[in-house]
Amino acid sequence: MPTILGQNQYGKAENRVVKITRDGATHHIKDLNVSVALSGDMQDVHLSGSNANVLPTDTTKNTVFAFAKEHGIESAEQFGIHLARHFVTSQEPIKRARIRIEEYAWERIESSDANSRFIGADEVKHSFVRKGQETRVSQITFDGENWEVVSGLKDLVVMNSTNSEFWGYVKDKYTTLQEAYDRILATEVSARWRFNWTGDEQKAPNWEKSYDQVRKHMLQAFAETYSLSLQQTLYQMGARIINNRSEIDEVRFSLPNKHHFLVDLEPFGLENDNEVYFAADRPYGLIEGTVLRDGCEPRIPVDLTGV
Repeated sequence: MPTILGQNQYGKAENRVVKITRDGATHHIKDLNVSVALSGDMQDVHLSGSNANVLPTDTTKNTVFAFAKEHGIESAEQFGIHLARHFVTSQEPIKRARIRIEEYAWERIESSDANSRFIGADEVKHSFVRKGQETRVSQITFDGENWEVVSGLKDLVVMNSTNSEFWGYVKDKYTTLQEAYDRILATEVSARWRFNWTGDEQKAPNWEKSYDQVRKHMLQAFAETYSLSLQQTLYQMGARIINNRSEIDEVRFSLPNKHHFLVDLEPFGLENDNEVYFAADRPYGLIEGTVLRDGCEPRIPVDLTGV
């Protein structure tokens, strides 16, 4: 039977680039994992093996490192915009570029106070410890005319040790779960948010400030919501972001419910007054949903593993 070529793309994945900016004795670090995917007039390389329209993936790798020097890394989003614009505008066969970036955060190691330092030691401004919390992510897509920037985070583990209940749910003959009126609510947040910036005629957001503010509103909503379900908490987190950040039109969450079950201590003659729990890693409830600005259409994929 005859066949036709469907969607295709190529590029260099997971280019680890670390950029050190030296401001005198004070250094700043940006640590990115950059993946490039390019598509366009690439039929011949698949059908006949002709590489006439193919920019080597090794070249895309070199471009990532060169751009870190030439443009610096102000933010993951801005760096991705530089790359996407370059690939689409410099190579006629390339019609669309998608840049995915993970950012690994570092924080400065605080020096000892002056009285505790070794003799001759200066205040340290160039040492960092890798943060053990979330990984920042971003995806920048450009087709020569329109931009789409989706940012987010993953692996952010949060917990409320109270102010959470779960009761009044459907029960059938297979239901064994007991209703809870005071429970631990914990999850590992994976979130993506879409900016309404789509072109150079608009003022671009302050990407770094926006990320910090979104993270702040997300965590505050989690902490301040008296939760009757993780679904309710998800909606409040998204609504807080949309209501406070005008540059964002859509937020998508994937929230695994990291269950904590009270341990039965009665066999040992002990009472467990919401003090000792078993933290189960699997199976887990998986709560997912999108919160949108009124009048906007959803565009973030339902499955966040591909974003």
